Amino acid sequence: MQTDVNELEQLSQKDKERLALTGLDLEMTNRCGSFFQIDQDVVHTSCAAEGIEILPIAVALEKYDWVSDYCWKAVPKDKDKYTEYVAKQEMPQGVVVIAHEGARSETPLQACLFLRQEKVQHVHNIVIAREGSEIHLISGCASSAQKEHGAHLGVTEIYVGKNAKVTSTMIHNWSPGISVFPRSMAIVEEGGIFLSNYVCMQPVKKIQMYPTARLAGKGAVGRFSSIVVGTPGSHLDLGSRAILGAEGTSAELITRAITTGGTIISRGHVLGETDKTRGHIECKGLILKDGIIHAIPEIEGHLTGTELSHEAAVGKIARHEIEYLMSRGLNEEEATATIIRGFLDVKISGLPEVLQKQIDDAIDKAESGF
Repeated sequence: MQTDVNELEQLSQKDKERLALTGLDLEMTNRCGSFFQIDQDVVHTSCAAEGIEILPIAVALEKYDWVSDYCWKAVPKDKDKYTEYVAKQEMPQGVVVIAHEGARSETPLQACLFLRQEKVQHVHNIVIAREGSEIHLISGCASSAQKEHGAHLGVTEIYVGKNAKVTSTMIHNWSPGISVFPRSMAIVEEGGIFLSNYVCMQPVKKIQMYPTARLAGKGAVGRFSSIVVGTPGSHLDLGSRAILGAEGTSAELITRAITTGGTIISRGHVLGETDKTRGHIECKGLILKDGIIHAIPEIEGHLTGTELSHEAAVGKIARHEIEYLMSRGLNEEEATATIIRGFLDVKISGLPEVLQKQIDDAIDKAESGF
C-alpha cells in the first residue's frame, strides 16, 4: 500500500464532495482496491483482493517484464496528437490493473484521476484480465472546484482474456473550463465480456472520445452504455465503436442524451466482419432547452451472416405526457422531473448496486438544475 496522507488531508470538503460524485469512496467501505492520482502524483494505491493488483504504471513495468507487451498494443502511439503527447512523456503516470487467472473481485476497484493545479494531466492506464477472471473498475475523473482551465489526456488499454469479464464504469465531474480527450480500446478474447459505462452530467468545456471494443474471440460480448447531459457552453463529441471480429460475437451501444443548451454529438459504429454476429445501436436524445443533439449511428456489414440494426430519436418532452402526470396529481415541475428521470434511468448491466445508487443520486442532483 502507498498513501500520501498529507495530499489526502489537503483536499477541501467541496473537492471531496465532487470526488464522491464520481464514485470515489475515500473510506474504502465498498471497494477492494484503490488508485488515486492528483495531477501527476500518485497519492494512494492499495488492493486487498486475492489475485488482483493495482499498480502505478512505472511500478508495474518494473515488476513484470511482460506488462510492456501490453503497452501501446491496443491504442497506437501515433493515433493522434493526444496519444503522441502521452507516449512521449519520460515519466508516464496512470494505473495498471492486473486480474490474474481465475481471480474475481466481490466489490469494485476504484481509480480516481483528479486535476487540481496542473495545466495538463496525462495518464496511460492498462487493464489486464487474465483467463476466467472478473473485475469491476470504477474510474472517477474530476477537477477541483477552484480549477478554471485545463486539460486531461488519457489513454486506456483494456485486455479481456478468455472467459473473463471486465466492467468499466467512467464517471466525469469536470469544470466548465476543462477540455478532456480520452482514448481507449478494448480487446476481448473468446467468451469474454466487456461492459463499458459512461456518465457525464456536469458542466465541462469539451469532451472528445470514441472508445472502441474489438471482439476478437469466438462468442465475445461488448456493451457500451452512456448517460450524458450537455449544459450551456459544453461541447460533447462522444461515441463508441464495436468491431465484431469473430464468430458468435455481439455488441450493443446504448446512449441517453439530454441537452439544456449545450452541444452533443453522439456517434456509434458497429462493424460486422464475420458470420454469425449481431450488433445494435440505440440513441435517444431529449432537448429541454435550445441546444444541439446530433446522432450519427453507423452499421457496416461485410458478410451475409451479420445482423446489424440501429435506432435514433431526438425531440422534446411530449406535452400529453406532462398533462397525463398532472392529471394524476403532480404539478408541472414534478411531472417534468419524473419524465426526465424515466428517460435517464437506464439500468446499466453488470453495475454494482452501490454504484447504481450513486448514479441515481447524481440524476437527482442534476434534475435540480434542469
